[in-house]
Amino acid sequence: MELVTLKTFDQYFSAHILSARLEDAGIQVYLLDEHTVTIDPILTNAIGGIKLAVAKEDEQAARELLGLYEEEARSTSHCPNCGGHQFLLLPARKPGNIILALFTWIFSGFAVAGKQLYRCQDCGYESELMPVEAKPAENN
Repeated sequence: MELVTLKTFDQYFSAHILSARLEDAGIQVYLLDEHTVTIDPILTNAIGGIKLAVAKEDEQAARELLGLYEEEARSTSHCPNCGGHQFLLLPARKPGNIILALFTWIFSGFAVAGKQLYRCQDCGYESELMPVEAKPAENN
C-alpha cells in the first residue's frame, strides 16, 4: 500500500487530534516518526516532524476533510482588536529567541524552538494563543 503524507507536525497532540477526526470519518491514518519526535524532540527538524499519512486511494477525501477542518478553525478564531479571521504563526521577536538562535548556531545540531505568536493579518494584533470565539453554554 502506498502512503501519502498530508501534513507534518512538531508535536504529537496536534497530530493526534487531526488523526482522530480523520479516523472518525472512516479514513485510516498512519502517524510516521511519532515516537522518535516524542521521545527526542531535538530530532524533529532532522527527520521532518511527525508525518500524518493516508493510503493513496484515501488522499482526495482526506484532503477535502482537512480543508474543512482548517476552514472551521479559521472561522472560529477572531481578532479581539478588529474582528479579523486571518492569522499567521510567526516567531516572536524577543531577546530570548535571539539567544536561542545563538546557542543553536554555536552548538550546531542542538536546535531549541523559540517562542511563537499569532499575528492578525488585518491589524497586526499579536497573541501567544490563537484567539477563539467563546461559544455560549447550551441549556438542556
